Amino acid sequence: MNSRLFRRAGLCAAAAIISTLPFASHAQTAGEVNVYSYRQPFLIKPLLERFTQETGIKVNMIFAKKGLIERMVSEGRNSPADILLTVDIGRLSGAVAKGISQPVNSATLDRNIPAAYRDPKGNWFALTRRVRVVYASKTRVPQNAITYEELADPKWKGKICIRSGQHAYNVALFASMIANNGEAKTAKWLEALKANLAQKPAGNDRAQVKGIYAGICDIAIGYTYYMGKMQTNEKKPEQKEWAKSVKMLFPNTEGRGAHVNVSGAVLAKYAPNRANGVKLMEFLSSDQAQKIYAAVNHEYPVKDGVAWSELVKSWGSFKSDPVSLEKIAGLRKKASELVDKVRFNDGPGS
Repeated sequence: MNSRLFRRAGLCAAAAIISTLPFASHAQTAGEVNVYSYRQPFLIKPLLERFTQETGIKVNMIFAKKGLIERMVSEGRNSPADILLTVDIGRLSGAVAKGISQPVNSATLDRNIPAAYRDPKGNWFALTRRVRVVYASKTRVPQNAITYEELADPKWKGKICIRSGQHAYNVALFASMIANNGEAKTAKWLEALKANLAQKPAGNDRAQVKGIYAGICDIAIGYTYYMGKMQTNEKKPEQKEWAKSVKMLFPNTEGRGAHVNVSGAVLAKYAPNRANGVKLMEFLSSDQAQKIYAAVNHEYPVKDGVAWSELVKSWGSFKSDPVSLEKIAGLRKKASELVDKVRFNDGPGS
């Protein structure tokens, strides 16, 4: 992409944007597709290269940790984006709410992606799944089963680590609690969970596992794929030791099942290469792409019948909470309000 567009967006340095290939122009260019991605290039590059090999369609990508949705809003009809790749139902539904998506009517996507993992109106489609689990110390926690509700039990007082209650990952979990147990019960549960924290919520999911390793807490809440990231981290081998110190417990296995979130894609409202954008989305839902996509980031495919990677398979099976992602998205605002109401991020004793 040319430098004028980067300057206009004002995101070049602040959002750590990486352009793997230069965009040509805003006008439709045959044989190209432009991708805005919150997902890191190393996760996407193998898939995009395979897509180009099979279709001849050149893929141009920009990565940013934040600001892409706002950028698309600002660009409006002039946006070169065809596809937005992101994680969490909150961001997917947020893209729709901001008016930057358009519905896709594709028999291929409908066939490949179960209804539970796509917007009923076709505005977003999930591509991979991750499960919100409980990490538990192998030496200090003898039990091998747990429920989210049990995290409020006083026996865990001073023993739980968690990242910010306002982080999108936890807001989605709390929204699922509202969906299953109601707002009043969830508020009481949040208060009890807060009382059981070992420290103020801080850090990312891996930092919570480090807390268990260091003896700060006995259990923590995090996503499954972080286990894979730690187990395979050659650059920071200490994270392998963190991973060895814990076991993953899939909550509510005997009941409704564990909270499942997703990564996914939306077709940009003003996509200049709409047909190619749909082709890319369909490719990402195919058997080969699902296998690669899920394996690279240690996630679960959304397409039924696609084999899990050997590492992911080693963690065991789980039962999914059947509550719809669309319902969870609709309850995120209430969940966020409850976090503030109980002053969750102030930590225990506050």
